[in-house]
Amino acid sequence: MTDRPGLSSEEARARLERDGPNALPEPAPTRFTTRLLRQFASPLIYLLLGALVFDLAVWVVDGMPDWPMEATAIALILLLNAGLGVYQEQRSEAALARLKALATAQVWVWRDGALVHLPAQDIVRGDLVRIDAGDRIAADGRVVDAGLLLDESVLTGESVPVDKTRGDEVFSGTLAVRGQSRMEVLRIGADSAMGRLATMLEGVRPGKTPLERRVEALGRQIARWVIALAAALGLLGILAEGLSRAPEVVVFAVALAVAAVPEGLPAVLTVALALGVERMSRHKALVRRLVAVEALGSITVIATDKTGTLTEGRMDVQAIDVTDAARATRAMVLANDAEPGATAGDPMDLGLLRYAAAQGIDVPALREAHPVIEARPFDSEWKFARATVRDGDHGTATYVKGAPEAVIGRSRLPTEERETWTSKAEQHAAEGLRVLAVAWGDGQREDDLTLLGLVLFWDPPRPEVAESIRRAQSAGIRVLMITGDHPATARAIAGRIGIAHTRVVTGDELAAADAGTRSQLARDTPIFARVQPEQKLQLVEALQAGHEVVAMTGDGVNDAAALKRADVGVAMGQRGSDVTREVADLVLLDDNFATIVRAVDEGRGIYENIQSFLRFLFSTNLSEVLFVATGTLLAFAIGMRDDAGALVVPLTAVQILWMNLLTDGLPALALAFDRTPGVMARPPRPVNAPLLDRPSLQFIAGAGLVKAALALAGLAVLPWAGYSLEQTRAAAFHFMAIGQLLLTYPARRSWTIPRPNRYLHGAVIGGIVLQLAAAWLPWTSQMLGGASLPWRLWLVVGVASISAWAACTIVARVVWRARAD
Repeated sequence: MTDRPGLSSEEARARLERDGPNALPEPAPTRFTTRLLRQFASPLIYLLLGALVFDLAVWVVDGMPDWPMEATAIALILLLNAGLGVYQEQRSEAALARLKALATAQVWVWRDGALVHLPAQDIVRGDLVRIDAGDRIAADGRVVDAGLLLDESVLTGESVPVDKTRGDEVFSGTLAVRGQSRMEVLRIGADSAMGRLATMLEGVRPGKTPLERRVEALGRQIARWVIALAAALGLLGILAEGLSRAPEVVVFAVALAVAAVPEGLPAVLTVALALGVERMSRHKALVRRLVAVEALGSITVIATDKTGTLTEGRMDVQAIDVTDAARATRAMVLANDAEPGATAGDPMDLGLLRYAAAQGIDVPALREAHPVIEARPFDSEWKFARATVRDGDHGTATYVKGAPEAVIGRSRLPTEERETWTSKAEQHAAEGLRVLAVAWGDGQREDDLTLLGLVLFWDPPRPEVAESIRRAQSAGIRVLMITGDHPATARAIAGRIGIAHTRVVTGDELAAADAGTRSQLARDTPIFARVQPEQKLQLVEALQAGHEVVAMTGDGVNDAAALKRADVGVAMGQRGSDVTREVADLVLLDDNFATIVRAVDEGRGIYENIQSFLRFLFSTNLSEVLFVATGTLLAFAIGMRDDAGALVVPLTAVQILWMNLLTDGLPALALAFDRTPGVMARPPRPVNAPLLDRPSLQFIAGAGLVKAALALAGLAVLPWAGYSLEQTRAAAFHFMAIGQLLLTYPARRSWTIPRPNRYLHGAVIGGIVLQLAAAWLPWTSQMLGGASLPWRLWLVVGVASISAWAACTIVARVVWRARAD
């Protein structure tokens, strides 16, 4: 390797200021007016706009006698609804932008003679960048060292990897398949050959997930029925009232349709997902694709690596069992891709360098005295690493380290000694130690080596893993350990962290098994050892063939296929390769198994929140439709008309639109902040489960009927008690609005009760205050049909609203208790 130390920090900073970051120019932010106009691109909003134009036209034709209150109300509500949509859109995009910043690619760069970890956008021309297998090349450059195999298919379409030697150019966007080298940066950002493809986060852009599509499909289905009902009411209204009152009837029918259909549901759903994934990121789980959120709630199997995920990944040498300590230490240092004093490299390689330094070895001096002539990096296919170096005593020498069975198998040993060393390796592995064998030989060779002995590592389980596994198991999730380690090591660690087992299946057994046997092994076995990365894909397919929903972890370039095939691919953020992070749905920023379990917890909580506001929106909208439709038909049947001869409808168009704005906005959005305890005490949700299960549908029907019945009872009783028709309708309006706000509480109740939600309390209290202000302020009172009431009637509205809340709470308890039984 070259002795070049890389750029100084000062020089790099100057070049960054001069040339700009290694990134494409960000697109111009969407203008506020564009966002605002985009909120009107909806068929239901078109109906309202049509009603607005229609009402204004009638007002003009009539000679503009009075201020058009209904048109003003529709315009105001359209603007307020659009403003809420802009807020939701900005909040969602801001959350996704923060996630994108967290997921920015990182590269190892030499600065001031030392390796530092920097965002890819901070590298500059002239930087010296370290490249390992699995890394995505971050800029155009020139190879400094030999031994790199690149996949250039994204650039050339050629699927065969290309060898790169010293002096060859490499291009941004290509992928290091094998080897380890350094690259001098030549071109960055938009000047690079693949600059236009530099972004690696296109999966995070807001898009419609299967859940969002299911919600929209449900909304469209309901919309068809409601619009048909509104059309029928409109036709009946025109027949009853005549063409002279057609404008009022049309506006009323359109308002009823808009109120009955939760047109803001997709926006609220997007915000709920965005807030949820932002909350996951605070727990070190980065969601790269929103589709993963829905799948998290259905996971039945977590197939996880051992090293660094279940364990701390702290590969410290605990002891050595060698015949030649000096030569063994030399093998540890020279057959090693890690850089001294840095954290770049395999954790085991770093542990070897720390051990050598602790023995008084000057690692840089030793490497300088024995420069590498030719090397073969470690690969799971051959399970060892080799370095051929200049040796003062022997001209050239080869040092090898790797899995005991691989290195012992290549060593020159009598049968008895071979069995002794193999037995030692198995004994140490059974104690939970990670075992590495080292060997050497004259010249350049990979066989007929002299075995130097064994290096023993201790990688303790993470303290929190045992409890996380217990939580996963109590949630109906099976945990599989998949490792390249010795079976005895895997068995020992599994016993410490609570994975019960009767046997361990090896990669060789998997390779020899047919598809049916593999499915049975995947179903019955919790531990797989000495597994090749390619065999992870076979395990995922075997599990999915058994109708399991699988989350699979991985960090190496060969893990990418399994992660892509899994229902939820989980990549390691610290030690994972770029290619695994690109194909993964979830990235663990701390490489910790406990983070996966927390992500499942969050995913289930997000789905519970979505269920809550579906129950809330549809139950309130059903109560409105039932109340208005039934009340209108009854008024028509008994000939109830006001002093002007117009049919008395329970609510005016403006009142319906006002309630739609008051209840379908902030209260529904506040439900996204719910925190539901106990979601991990339930089994996984079936993948094909309906969007609204039977208890939810029963609650929607029961709560809608209860609230509509109370409102209709008020219409019948209040006139009998001596209140005027206007006061009765105003009381019904206030009851429907306040009752719908209070309905958020029973709607969020299911088989468990969420924790107190201060955002929901604020939204409900704020909504009630707005409703009271609308009744008392002269202008809004007039706009809403003279909605002022005497205090005794306010008392009736309050008692009725609380009664509706209590009755709906009882409905919720009954339907969910029936499910539990």
